[in-house]
Amino acid sequence: MPAGAAGGHGLAATKLDPLSLFWQADIIVKAVMLMLISASVWSWAIIIDKSMRLKMLYRRANAFEDRFWSGGSLEDLCDRMGPNPKDPMTSLFLAAMREWRRATGREGGATLSASLGQRIDRVMQITMSREIDGLERRLGFLASTGSVAPFVGLFGTVWGIMNSFHAIGASKDTSLATVAPGIAEALFATAIGLVAAIPAVVAYNKLSTDIDRYARRLEAFAGEFSAILSRQIEERIHPTPRSERLHLNGDRDD
Repeated sequence: MPAGAAGGHGLAATKLDPLSLFWQADIIVKAVMLMLISASVWSWAIIIDKSMRLKMLYRRANAFEDRFWSGGSLEDLCDRMGPNPKDPMTSLFLAAMREWRRATGREGGATLSASLGQRIDRVMQITMSREIDGLERRLGFLASTGSVAPFVGLFGTVWGIMNSFHAIGASKDTSLATVAPGIAEALFATAIGLVAAIPAVVAYNKLSTDIDRYARRLEAFAGEFSAILSRQIEERIHPTPRSERLHLNGDRDD
């Protein structure tokens, strides 16, 4: 191979690396690439943040349930939790206990209204909806990135190929050296779109499944706690010689 040809081949190889493709690209293709790279970076930030938060919430839920089912006083547990819950399950518990304490404080610990159980259920449902909405915040961006990014990359591909045909028409040269840069830029835009979309789709499905599983766990806890409070209300409506202090007695309902 002649020296000049070898040098030209080396130059072409250098100009086809990703960084060179970006700097040589048309302004429209550059904008597409930057948009996709930004979407990918933000998607990974959301993925990491949600994954770490869900792991932390599962650990806290395990620790809270251990304390809840330990057989101690629920009112003492409420006092130890403080006014600022750090996870959704604690928020459910404190919201229900605040409603319970308002009712018992207003009536001085006397017989309670049968509607108290319904009020507590509504409070827990509202609290749970608010907490789940907070967990699902920004997941829509992952869904949008997964569905839109390939088409944005395809737009960059089409634009790059148009530039390649324009270069062919201007130079009247159909050699590979003429069309390769534009085609490479076009395909590079598509590749970035796929790099942004694939992790976003996989993470969205995984995080959505994990959040749904956590929501079912909250619903199970809310149902169990509601049953405990309903028994306490019934005992106060129909008093028995048992302690009036809210206490978790017996085994957990399975």
